Amino acid sequence: MADTTGNTAASQVGETDSGPRKSSWRYIGPGIVVAATGVGAGDLVATLIAGSNFGYTLLWAAIIGCLVKISLAEAAGRWHLSSGRTLFDGWASLGRWTTWFFVVYAVIWGFVYGAAAMSSSALPLQALFPDVMDLQWWAIACGLVGLVFVWFNKYEVFEKVMTVLVGVMFVVTVYLAIRVTPNLPDAFAGLLPVLPDEKDSILNTLGLIGGVGGTITLAAYGYWVNAKGWTNTGWMKVMRLDNRVAYATTGIFVISMLFVGAELLHSANIAIASGDKGLIQLGDILDDRYGTATAKFFLIGFFATSFTSLIGVWHGVSLMFADFVARYRTRGELKGEEVASGARERSWPFRAYLLWLTFPPIVLLFQGEPFRLIIIYGVLGAAFLPFLAGTLIWLLNSSRTPREWRNGPVSNVMLAIAGLLFLVLCVKQIWDQPWSEFF
Repeated sequence: MADTTGNTAASQVGETDSGPRKSSWRYIGPGIVVAATGVGAGDLVATLIAGSNFGYTLLWAAIIGCLVKISLAEAAGRWHLSSGRTLFDGWASLGRWTTWFFVVYAVIWGFVYGAAAMSSSALPLQALFPDVMDLQWWAIACGLVGLVFVWFNKYEVFEKVMTVLVGVMFVVTVYLAIRVTPNLPDAFAGLLPVLPDEKDSILNTLGLIGGVGGTITLAAYGYWVNAKGWTNTGWMKVMRLDNRVAYATTGIFVISMLFVGAELLHSANIAIASGDKGLIQLGDILDDRYGTATAKFFLIGFFATSFTSLIGVWHGVSLMFADFVARYRTRGELKGEEVASGARERSWPFRAYLLWLTFPPIVLLFQGEPFRLIIIYGVLGAAFLPFLAGTLIWLLNSSRTPREWRNGPVSNVMLAIAGLLFLVLCVKQIWDQPWSEFF
């Protein structure tokens, strides 16, 4: 994204900070990681269903969703580079309430998400190898592979593997979009901001905008920026290029799946289930329409999509949890250099949270998800992005951020739009919960 600070003055800090003189494609990396982690199977299904229900009508909403997330990720990265402090350190400076929110969120969200991520990764493997073992055992295998991989590898190796898997995702989604032969005049018409002619069309549209790529992974972006070795304002231009690459990639993923939904499902009036099983149904449809090879190729892409989200969360949120523990223990400022050194990845809190994401959720794979816990999980998940947008506005307009890197009008407007969007979706999520059955 362009310089959303709205400031043109050169940074006095940035003039002496180490970093490349200009941005370059050869430096990008954290953006690939955040794109891969943020776009899970659920995001692809939501876009696929939007295409199957409304054709190309909501193409504009998917693109706006990418622009909104660019602003949030850019703000998180800018905080890390301009202040030299981590995002959790910034949150802690706003009051103790931020710490309590993060702790409750990380514990409950991680427990439920662990099971969901393992199941999502297991579904395409079971479809590819139906007679090998049951879904639960595939899920456990995926969780254990993710645990071992993140436990024993540093960020550099993690980024390279994520890049390969993103390449697989990219090839598969673009191939499918081309294979279904999109109607380009209709697709261009979908760039006009028109709402579907149905009940609750505004809320459904906002849901699509909000569902494009990432929740807590947007906050983890700043940590991956530091883990890459970018720790000061000398890397600001590179970070912004990297961030644009991230959400251009995300946009290609979701637009490709919207094309598939519009051409393959909408034109034939075929409905699929929400959730990850909808992608298994799509695999069966592709098998009938284009043959077994295309269906298996799609399932490989489905696995790459799900598994990148799994290992991305295993790494990124564990980094954030390790940062929280360090802040709680030292009560001092947390610097980006500590993340860049790799010390966080070798710490016991990082590995403890890895274990929390992997082993306790196995219980849910066999016993089902507790009703009350799922409600709390849904509410906390919906509340995180309004929390992120609001706290970034607070941090980046205060003296905590060097003046030359504070928000300008464009950034404030984009973050405010993001905050309002996610607040509306949060209220809707809370309203839709079956609270009468909860108590």
